[in-house]
Amino acid sequence: MKILFAASLLLLALSHLSQVDASAYDKIVSHSRIRAKKQGINMCAIQEIIGTKKKYFSTCRNWYMGSICGKKALVLYECCPGYMQLEGMRGCPAAVPIDTIYGTLGVVKADITKQYVDMSKLTEQTQGAGSYTMFAPSDEAWEQLDATKRTELLNNENTLLYDALHCHMVSKRFLTKDLKNDMTLESMHSKLGLYINHYSNGIITVNCARIIHGNQVATNGVVHVIDRVIAPVKNTIRDVIGTNEELSSLNRAVKKESSLLGKLGQPGQYTLFAPTNKAFEKHKEGLKRILQDKTLVQAFLKYHLLSSVQCSEAILAGSRYETLEGSSIEIGCDGDSLTVNGIKMVLKKDIVTSNGVIHLIDQVLMPDSVKQVTELVGESQSTFGHQVTKLGLAAAMGPGAQYTLLAPLNTVFTDKVMSMDQHLLKIILKNHILKLKVTLSDLYNGQLLETLGGKFLRVFVYRTTVCIENACMVRGSKEGSNGALHLMKSLISTPSNSMYELLQKNGSFTVFLSLMEIAGLTELLKQEGAYTIFAPMDDAFDGVTEQDMKTLTSDINALRIILLYHFSNGIFISGGLEGSVTNLLETMQGSNLQMLSVNNSILVNSVNVPNKDLMASNGVIHVIKTLLYPGDLPVGREDLLYLLQKFIKYMQIKFVSGFNYKEVPFTFINKIITTHVVESVPEITITNITVIGVDSSVMKVESNPKVKHVVIEGKPKITKVTRIIKGEPTVIGGGQAFLDGEGEAGFTTRVIKPEPRVIEGPDFSKIMLIDAESEKISKLIKQGGAKRRAAVRRSPAAGMKRRVRVLRRHKPSQ
Repeated sequence: MKILFAASLLLLALSHLSQVDASAYDKIVSHSRIRAKKQGINMCAIQEIIGTKKKYFSTCRNWYMGSICGKKALVLYECCPGYMQLEGMRGCPAAVPIDTIYGTLGVVKADITKQYVDMSKLTEQTQGAGSYTMFAPSDEAWEQLDATKRTELLNNENTLLYDALHCHMVSKRFLTKDLKNDMTLESMHSKLGLYINHYSNGIITVNCARIIHGNQVATNGVVHVIDRVIAPVKNTIRDVIGTNEELSSLNRAVKKESSLLGKLGQPGQYTLFAPTNKAFEKHKEGLKRILQDKTLVQAFLKYHLLSSVQCSEAILAGSRYETLEGSSIEIGCDGDSLTVNGIKMVLKKDIVTSNGVIHLIDQVLMPDSVKQVTELVGESQSTFGHQVTKLGLAAAMGPGAQYTLLAPLNTVFTDKVMSMDQHLLKIILKNHILKLKVTLSDLYNGQLLETLGGKFLRVFVYRTTVCIENACMVRGSKEGSNGALHLMKSLISTPSNSMYELLQKNGSFTVFLSLMEIAGLTELLKQEGAYTIFAPMDDAFDGVTEQDMKTLTSDINALRIILLYHFSNGIFISGGLEGSVTNLLETMQGSNLQMLSVNNSILVNSVNVPNKDLMASNGVIHVIKTLLYPGDLPVGREDLLYLLQKFIKYMQIKFVSGFNYKEVPFTFINKIITTHVVESVPEITITNITVIGVDSSVMKVESNPKVKHVVIEGKPKITKVTRIIKGEPTVIGGGQAFLDGEGEAGFTTRVIKPEPRVIEGPDFSKIMLIDAESEKISKLIKQGGAKRRAAVRRSPAAGMKRRVRVLRRHKPSQ
């Protein structure tokens, strides 16, 4: 007895040493041994689905859930494979005696298989010398076999039964660790294939029959007990589709896609969820459109196909698998039923072929890629879908054009929204439909998207989300055949007012707007662009006196720096902030603002933002009730420090005596200059021009051969050009000018400030010169006049007259 016990311990030690090379099946058995260690040595914990005889060495997931395929599982304790009990001893201390394959069939209780071995005259072979692997059907497996087939086997025991048993045998020993996924073994019956699949959950199948008791070592091989009788496999998936009468509709569809038809006839590892003829009939109308389009047919068929073999016995819980179409489906189980996308639709499981497995289903699977854009609307956006149909917007989205739906979730449609005037609601929802197909990967920051309502929506791309105007997306975007769908957290607003107009109309920002005007920053609120502003309400300046305003505005640089700390380039809405972390936002002053999004509210520098996401045509406004100040910037004047401390309570401002604020360059303000361009004639000197404002098409010219004075009648021709110039003014001779790069025809234009004025000049192409040089000058005008232009600008400062200097590129005047 002691020797037997020592041998058991040695076998256990050897099994642990081999865990490095263990298969998924072996690891699951080892886990089951650990779970049952309190029951005694070599005991394994088994889960049996209640109401069935199906037992599993279960995964951790199923073990802790206490269920398999959604059904409660009963925990049993049995001897682990290779061990047996001894009377009066706890656990399974004895190793099973090694015998031939024939004798081992009795040890593993495969009694019917052993009986059939005797009947078919295989006893001598299974007892003799050699090395074999036998996948032995359990007694339950034989009893589940179709009665007609079983009778046929027994009536032809020397041929059919003999071949059937040889179909379960391989002339080489394979332990579970040797049975690799996608391996094909040659059976002893006509070398027909035995197709092995070894899954990560520890399940091993042979032609989709599950090994329920593996690695029972024999003197001449090994026995693995399986849960069903294996049938010979000769056909490919294409062969089965072409010969099965239930799949004739599918066969016709597959023939439309020749490349796929060829693939299903070649070696591979596929799972096909094959819709029956009845499934096609159920979706006759929808399939008619799909089957007429080669691209849609390909997507439709590939959505039913996996590039791996998924036998039903390997499915213990729901898992997602990628289809050949590119999107994924969920395969699960509900008791004995196989489910696809949560629906019991599998009529027949595990039709094994030489290149995969087929499951017959009674519904067709529709990928998003073959659906119309209106068919993409799901349950969580059903209210939006209903309103689109009710208001007649669905009819506008025909199959010939492409659209994108920005679909708000059902929770957005509150009682207030639903009680809105239907005409107004229709206008709003029109701006949730884009005139083109835009997928999630097509979107980029700053993009403009035109809606069915004629508006242009701005796109904002953030670290963790994408937003369109004030509304941010949630997961669940879909792409259809003629459009795309994106799920939105809120209704989209389409702003038409600038930030300045919004603040002015509100009436609660008078002090802030006054300070902006004094600082010369008002244009920043009006000009086109994309800005974020934290606008302090009048409440932030409670108790401000006239003297306080003088103190705050006495240093223009200090005022500008404080105000610009409230601005940032770019539009940052609350939904674009990453939750529960500090988001740093660089301001136009240069320091950072610290923004935090928590529980649907935002804080800036620890200050609450009571009103957020006020969308403007040139940015977004977040309302605050206190002034903000950069924490890394000291104050150098005591009177200003006292005043800021009066307004700002959330932080301690540093004081550094004598600190001065630097001048802020106004590079962020766009200067708009209107230029009036006239045709110029090179190398012609006209010292005096008098324009007579008389309606006449005839020009009279008084001149002598040396032209000095020209009188012109008629209306001059003026060309106007508007340019937006960014930059700081450059001082020239005591005045201000903007250097505007190079003008046309190689000239450099220098523009004198301040305000622009229309300079009216003649159309030189109509000047008639009657003197000795007229012919020569006319030629010069024709050859060079149209090729060179000079941009002329003038500024009418009070008491100041400046002339425009037009400088040649290579010879600039000093």
